[in-house]
Amino acid sequence: MASSFSLIFLCCFLCIVSSSLAKTSSRPKALVLQVTKDAKTLQYVTQVSQRTPLIPVKLTLDLGGEYMWVNCERGYKSSTYRPARCGSAPCQLLNSTTCFTNNTCSHNPYSSISKGATSGHLGADVFAIRSSNGKNALRVVTIPRLYFICGTSLLAEGLASGVTGMAGLGWTRASLPAQLSSYFKFDRKFALCLSSSTKSSGVVLFGNGPYTLLPNVDVLSSLTEGNGGTTISTADPYTLLESSLYKDVIQAFVKAMPKNVKRVSNIAPFGACFSSKNIGSTRLGPAVPSIDLVLQNKSVYWRIFGANSMVEVKKNVLCLAFVEYQTQLEPKSSIVIGGHQLEDNLLQFDFSTSRLGFSSSLLGRSTTCANFNFTSLS
Repeated sequence: MASSFSLIFLCCFLCIVSSSLAKTSSRPKALVLQVTKDAKTLQYVTQVSQRTPLIPVKLTLDLGGEYMWVNCERGYKSSTYRPARCGSAPCQLLNSTTCFTNNTCSHNPYSSISKGATSGHLGADVFAIRSSNGKNALRVVTIPRLYFICGTSLLAEGLASGVTGMAGLGWTRASLPAQLSSYFKFDRKFALCLSSSTKSSGVVLFGNGPYTLLPNVDVLSSLTEGNGGTTISTADPYTLLESSLYKDVIQAFVKAMPKNVKRVSNIAPFGACFSSKNIGSTRLGPAVPSIDLVLQNKSVYWRIFGANSMVEVKKNVLCLAFVEYQTQLEPKSSIVIGGHQLEDNLLQFDFSTSRLGFSSSLLGRSTTCANFNFTSLS
């Protein structure tokens, strides 16, 4: 049986939620986004409807993003778009104190993909999203004014084909979850469940559970709760580790591998690759040592199995899917948990308690993140 070793760190989240922006009747209890994995960029892409008349808008998910931004240089037209005026309450969502000459609120949006920022301005427009009961997709509901940043084409460099912006899911008052929960008055929570396949869809559910996946698996009941201080990112395809920690992890993992598994030449950007000929297969992925991410104490840990720790880079070669930070600057966090490690795990982010709930691999429960039923009941 594969052995395990532990990485000890804390996972903490700061949360400021917005006050009510509007009132609505017949409020849904939850909202849902369908998420696909782009094969070329490994970005996680969703589609919403925006503007008047409504048009589909593709956005890359940004788990740490502070707001939604859209490339407004690509033919943005809408009869309901309204710029935010300087000094207004919406400007305060972004702590923006800079104004354009036309008295509109300016902000420099940032892309976690290109790692760059450009000038932009804050505005609002109609936004439509499907509601949900946690089991199915339901009717489309509309917000008359959802605030976002109008960015430029320069900011959109590196985004997946057809994508015109990013959906920020971070712990700020201007993020998508914060605005949705404020408008519809549901619990300040959302769940993320990313599919490992580029041919099937994962899901983001805004609001409280249930979170039910086929065949009728209530994932909410299996969540472990933790808190503490590291970063989780959908913009980074693999987990990033600070150099000294990375070397320790590589050394420990190689030592824990069965002796009959041959190590082969590394394939960038990975630092430990192996022949898969003597690596067995389980329902949790390749039979390799598991990795425990220990949270606030040793009894609270997130176990990473082979499906999330290894990546097949070519025929008969598996690599440990952890990457060393490549930066001349001091990293903001010693660990950034990347998208590959999140796939087929359900994560719930609770804004009100600043806590993270996680399921570990759903493969052990005979389901996956691709098993949300997007068949509409209305």
